Amino acid sequence: MKNKRCIVTGGCGFIGSALVRHLVKNEGATVLVIDKLTYAGVPESLKEAGLDPSWREQLAKGGSVSFSNSSSNLQLQIADICDQEAMDAAFEQFKPDTIFHLAAESHVDRSIDGPGEFVRTNVVGTATLLQAALKYWKKNPSFVFQHISTDEVYGTLGETGFFTEKTPYSPHSPYSASKASSDHMVRAWHDTYGLPIRITNCSNNYGPYHFPEKLIPLIILNCLDGKPLPVYGKGANVRDWLYVEDHVKALCLVNEKGKDGETYNVGGHNERTNLEVVQTICSILDELIVKKPLNRLTAQPLNRFEELITYVTDRPGHDLRYAIDPSKLMNELGWKPEENFETGIRKTVQWYLDNEWWWGPIHRNRYSGQRLGKA
Repeated sequence: MKNKRCIVTGGCGFIGSALVRHLVKNEGATVLVIDKLTYAGVPESLKEAGLDPSWREQLAKGGSVSFSNSSSNLQLQIADICDQEAMDAAFEQFKPDTIFHLAAESHVDRSIDGPGEFVRTNVVGTATLLQAALKYWKKNPSFVFQHISTDEVYGTLGETGFFTEKTPYSPHSPYSASKASSDHMVRAWHDTYGLPIRITNCSNNYGPYHFPEKLIPLIILNCLDGKPLPVYGKGANVRDWLYVEDHVKALCLVNEKGKDGETYNVGGHNERTNLEVVQTICSILDELIVKKPLNRLTAQPLNRFEELITYVTDRPGHDLRYAIDPSKLMNELGWKPEENFETGIRKTVQWYLDNEWWWGPIHRNRYSGQRLGKA
């Protein structure tokens, strides 16, 4: 990726910001982040990549919504991917070698509460980007459109088996249905118009800068607050966990060495039930925190964080098990994850303990742990 010019949509989100940090710090790429800055867009996640800290003040002045820092090869454009004129202009002005398309509404529970925004962003937004990319590619034939998606498009597994690139799509939530639609459109633009593409479908990511509505950061922060730790149903749902920095390295590898029109599954072979994930976090925090908070429900001192585990009504349409077979990516492109769940989750817990400057304002002002997606 060295010396490449890359657009990253959704670059202020969790996976997007991890990719931007990697591209700028480790790959020497020049990056344009396009982000609408909805509730989960956090520009502070780009601090390590060199984002000008005055971006908020500049925006408040009512001037340009594009900020750059030449010393870090990073630009931020605050824009909606559904805005065709803005997307056309971004391509023409920045002149990318590739785009990593990660902009999406991504929380299953929120898709249950409000599916319309998921259709707008994930479906209409992707189609808008594809049209802008198609127009640009006709003048720049080496350009590649890379679409980042999820294993949730495949539906659910039983107790055995794995998702492969050949697994039929069977989405069960508004979120996964919208992502399945976007996957199909990317393939359609390749098959119909010849647009060069790559698609990746990943398992559940975790790591630093993860918005607190998701399971792992929610459990960490609720522990710190002495709040109940909500576990859906019996906690038996299984997910295959992938450390986010391993994921973004895979994305770069697919972009550089992947074949045109191909799909690559990215997974960590780290299956855990939701209950096991929560128990692991509790165990690590028991080690790291000597003086524990009061239990918010009983006002009594905690002995162990597991005392906070609370079983709640399951999510509607909750898929039982996800598990990725990443053999194609590993065998054809040589990718291998560096973290297993034990090492990655310990790094993640420690990061949240060390970085209240990032999650504190979010926790206080945007999302403080309330239940979503009851249907």
